[in-house]
Amino acid sequence: MTGAEAFAVLLLRLVIGATMVVHGLNHWRGGGRIAGTAGWFEGLGLRNGRLQAWMSVATEIGAGALLAAGLLTPLACAAVVSVMLVAGLLAHRGNGFFVFKDGYEYVLVLAVACLSLATLGPGPWSLDAALDVEVTGWTGGGVALGVGIVATAGLLATFWRPKKPERSGKA
Repeated sequence: MTGAEAFAVLLLRLVIGATMVVHGLNHWRGGGRIAGTAGWFEGLGLRNGRLQAWMSVATEIGAGALLAAGLLTPLACAAVVSVMLVAGLLAHRGNGFFVFKDGYEYVLVLAVACLSLATLGPGPWSLDAALDVEVTGWTGGGVALGVGIVATAGLLATFWRPKKPERSGKA
């Protein structure tokens, strides 16, 4: 990996990592705090909203910190992919593509950036490199995508119970 490529990967890790940490902190401490986040998740059809809120906070802060450090990079990327899949499917899909219409544009970019990062690897300026842990290429990308999809499917199968549309009494 050239110096420019190492810098580009570091930049991606730091920006996505910081974004995820701040997002998790906002779910925890911002706006409506945990209670507001829990209510929002319940409004999306997720049971146990308080548990979902705390799981989201832990996942976002944890994955963000791991990405920034370049530690367990494919798994950190998998966590971001899963969070973005859940958000895309439950909160943004019905709104179309564009983020200014609350669409899935933003979550798609973060998920694909993480898949790319898992495929490229964390670069030489990472804890993975310092510990001589190298899971990159198709394997790194496959781990991020596979674990991300399985985690999303598991969460939705366990906790997602969308409200059924109310039927009018008219035929």
